[in-house]
Amino acid sequence: MTKTLKVGAVIYDPKVTVIWDMIRQFIEDQGHDISIEPVFFDDYRNQVKALMNKEIDIAWNSPLANREAEIRMEGKVKYGLMRDTDRDLHTVLVAKKDSGIQSVEDVRGKKVAFGAIDSPQARLIPIQYLRENGMEFGKDYEEVRYDIGVGLDGDHTGGELDAIKSVEAGENVAGFAIEGNYKAWTADGTVDGNQLEVIGKTNGFDHCIFTAHEGVADEDIEAFNAVLKTMDYSKKRDKEILDLEGLKKWVDGRTTNFTEIRKAVDYMNFFE
Repeated sequence: MTKTLKVGAVIYDPKVTVIWDMIRQFIEDQGHDISIEPVFFDDYRNQVKALMNKEIDIAWNSPLANREAEIRMEGKVKYGLMRDTDRDLHTVLVAKKDSGIQSVEDVRGKKVAFGAIDSPQARLIPIQYLRENGMEFGKDYEEVRYDIGVGLDGDHTGGELDAIKSVEAGENVAGFAIEGNYKAWTADGTVDGNQLEVIGKTNGFDHCIFTAHEGVADEDIEAFNAVLKTMDYSKKRDKEILDLEGLKKWVDGRTTNFTEIRKAVDYMNFFE
């Protein structure tokens, strides 16, 4: 008998529904005793509530949403896979060249640009980074926040991009963006890399992960993991799915590299 898991995903972009229908069909075509029913949400807070209430079995969570699930469910969660591209990431602190802002210490007392209020990579982890460099939130610098796509936990890069553009325009002395986005924007001309330079970098962190409630059987999570791992980037159909979801292969989930988001959430009392 086929076991069907309800898998939650947040619609940060219209393509999300397309991706998950393709994943659903891929799993069905493998002929295993596991299938999925995608369940879509407008934001991560509602997705976490659904996981808490066991309305879904597994949530494709941002690092912030995963931490929220851990807190609200008192650690009674299980973990699934993550993308190969979700490991060992960094956020960079960017300033304008020849501005006199050459190190993280130079932003003390000045206006610093961040992404949306709930962005792990463009606000929360950067706030923790500044704290680790001796600057307290609300005291040692002025936060200028670009709240685009609130509820999407930074999956919408608009606020992050606006933060960097504000630095380029001279409105703020420095701003934060995840390193991969910043490199892509300078490469394609979205921002002028000739005007900007990286003056700091956060500790490494991991990003999205599948989170399940404790009632989901280990063997069902293992079956779900196993079928996703059969996706092969060398196969045309699989590559299309993987490219849309932004990875080359699914890898085992880990929680050891969520230290920065956990510290940041605690420091900000984010879910109080």
